[in-house]
Amino acid sequence: MADRGDPSALRWLVGVELTNYRKRAGKTITAASKAIGCSPGKVGHLEGGRNQQQPSEVTELLRFYDADQANIDRLASLAASADQQTWWAPWTAVVPDWLRTFVGLEGLASRVTDYATAVVPALLQTEGYSLGVTQGSGRVRPDHSERTVNLRMERQRRLYAETEPLHLTAFIEESVLDRPIGTPETMRAQLEHLITSAERANIELRVLPTSIGLHDATTGPFTLLEFSAAQAVAYVELLNGAIYVQDQEEVDGYTRIVARLREEHAWTETQTAEAIRARLDAY
Repeated sequence: MADRGDPSALRWLVGVELTNYRKRAGKTITAASKAIGCSPGKVGHLEGGRNQQQPSEVTELLRFYDADQANIDRLASLAASADQQTWWAPWTAVVPDWLRTFVGLEGLASRVTDYATAVVPALLQTEGYSLGVTQGSGRVRPDHSERTVNLRMERQRRLYAETEPLHLTAFIEESVLDRPIGTPETMRAQLEHLITSAERANIELRVLPTSIGLHDATTGPFTLLEFSAAQAVAYVELLNGAIYVQDQEEVDGYTRIVARLREEHAWTETQTAEAIRARLDAY
């Protein structure tokens, strides 16, 4: 796991897997509680990530679900690795409840794939562009704008870590490059930043040309989060909330969409850089 601890997000990840294993095994919460000698309510809390899962409890439950030993060891180790401090605690006041799990999961992820339809993904925004996006949003209180931008900038630091940097793949609709945010200087700086960022080995930037029309992802933006020691999760942001896709068959659907975007629809990285430079010439 990444070095950005978030015990709440880690408990959530473990709980998701416990739930999935139980359902695949065809076991009820009541049966699981009897197997480890506790109340059904406690099993529900373990699955919901409301209680810290002890490695011994995780091991007992997974054995009851007939999980293979490798996954028992993996999940028990994950349960034992919870940190005692949330890295983004200084920004708690500006992160809405529905977004907190995402920020925690992003910090734990080894790879993030973003599909963006309206603005540049947060992990690739410059400070000026990010402030323009935030000040133009009705979802962020005016007095929280600067701190919200500061949090985005702090989230980006993992992209530039010397060891084990976050791997990011960003698919951006062509219209995002043409949507003015802030001043012309702000847009120029943002476009230049995209070109520079895409030169890093851990960042893949691909533009989806408008000319291709409808494609597999046009139902809306999403983020796919992958972890070194946990199963992947998809995240879909709504107007006033979010959906966390946990079922692995559904998550696999997003993985297939990503593959098709890369192989069939998006411009190559070279074509993407050329498209961005062409727009720079207009400023």
